[in-house]
Amino acid sequence: MTDLYPIIRSQEFFKEFSEEDVHEVVGCATNIVLHQGQYVFREGEPADHFYLIRHGRVSLELFAPGRGAVVVETVEEGEPLGWSWLIPPYKWHFAARCDTLLRAIALDGQCLRRKCEENPRLGYHLMRRMAEMMESRLQASILRMLDLYGDKR
Repeated sequence: MTDLYPIIRSQEFFKEFSEEDVHEVVGCATNIVLHQGQYVFREGEPADHFYLIRHGRVSLELFAPGRGAVVVETVEEGEPLGWSWLIPPYKWHFAARCDTLLRAIALDGQCLRRKCEENPRLGYHLMRRMAEMMESRLQASILRMLDLYGDKR
């Protein structure tokens, strides 16, 4: 079995975490490989993992009646994927499909929530980083919407 500590430690998402906290996170981690076209998760399914993309690109899709799947965001190497594991009812609001071969670390959401309750310092750092990711994605979405629907005079 590969020691995932150096891989997780090298991820930008965990750069400010203590060595002890990264070791805690490693206990929830699994290495995964998915092929182009495969789904990481589908809209409406249980959100039970958080992903660190090591290699590849994933498209986040939203089903639009009459249009089918619409790509609303892409997530690439070095970026985290998914926050629905954190917020009840723990269901995915989007689908995530691999645009390329994907190598990622899958972090078990239930395991992470339990460790955060047991270790408030880890919980604080993880929640702060997740909030930063959410804010960044929200800002990117707002800019895309302004570009699509902005003033067309």
